[in-house]
Amino acid sequence: MPLSLSTAKDKAKILAEALPYIQRFHGKTIVIKYGGNAMTEENLKQGFARDVVLLKLVGMNPVIVHGGGPQISEMLKRIGKQGEFIQGMRVTDAETMDVVEMVLGGLVNKDIVNLINRHGGLAVGLTGKDGAFIRARKMLIPDREKVGEWLDIGQVGEIESIDPALIVLLDTRDFIPVIAPIGVGCNGESYNINADLVAGKLAEILNAEKLILLTNTPGVLDKNGDLLTGLTAQSVDELFADGTISGGMLPKISSALDAVKNGVKSCHIIDGRVEHALLLEVLTDEGVGTLIKAE
Repeated sequence: MPLSLSTAKDKAKILAEALPYIQRFHGKTIVIKYGGNAMTEENLKQGFARDVVLLKLVGMNPVIVHGGGPQISEMLKRIGKQGEFIQGMRVTDAETMDVVEMVLGGLVNKDIVNLINRHGGLAVGLTGKDGAFIRARKMLIPDREKVGEWLDIGQVGEIESIDPALIVLLDTRDFIPVIAPIGVGCNGESYNINADLVAGKLAEILNAEKLILLTNTPGVLDKNGDLLTGLTAQSVDELFADGTISGGMLPKISSALDAVKNGVKSCHIIDGRVEHALLLEVLTDEGVGTLIKAE
C-alpha cells in the first residue's frame, strides 16, 4: 500500500534530518552503555541491535559496554545463593564472581553479540580479561559506621588502566566490540566492575565523540521531576551538591562527568525504554534525553 503524501513527506524529512549528523559523526567512536529495560524487553533488544548495526553501516564506530545485574541476581537465586549489597555495590565472593563471569562474560554477552550479528553486524564479545585490556584492583568502600575504616566487599574492582589497542584493532576491521565489565588483577584474579564506570573510562581512553548511557529514566530529572538537558560540568557539580542527583544515578553521572572533563565531546543519558532511543539521540535535532557537555 503506497504512503499518503503527508506520511511520505514526514518520513523524507526524518531521513534528510539525519544527513548532517551522519556526516559529522562519520569515523567517530561512540561508546554505548547498554542496560536496563533495553536489555530485557524483546522489542527493545531487537531495536537496539538494529540501531547499532545502522550506526556502523553509516560509518560510525559503536563500542558497547553492557551490564547484567538482574540476570546475575536471577542466576544466584537459581543456585540458592542470596545476593548481598552494601552501599549499592554487590558483595562478590569467589562463588559469586564465578556466576558474574558466567552470566556477563557468557550468557548476556553472547546474547548481545548474536542479536547484532543476526541483524547484519559483525559483533565480537569480550571481557576485560581478553588481552588483559582492562587492568583492575580491589575496590574498598568507606565504612559509614566506623569513620576512617574501609569495607572489603570481595572481588569488586576499580579500574587501574585500559589498553585500547584491541578495541581499536576491531574497529579498523569493521567489527563491533561488545564488552562485559570484568577486569583482571595483577595476579590474574577477576574483578566485577560497575559497567557505567567502564563505559566512561573507555570513552576517555578512546577519545570518543560521544558516551551514551541507556537508563530506565527519561534522563536527569530535577526535584520537580522535569527533564534537565544542555548541562555543563559545572552545573552537574551543582546538582551533586544540592542532592538533585542521588542513588543509582550517581555512578552514571559521575562517569559521564569524568568523561566530558577528560576529552569526550558529549555524554547523553537516554531512556532505553523508548524504542530506537539510540537513533533518535544520535541522528535527530531534538534527541530524547539529557545532554552533558564540557564547558
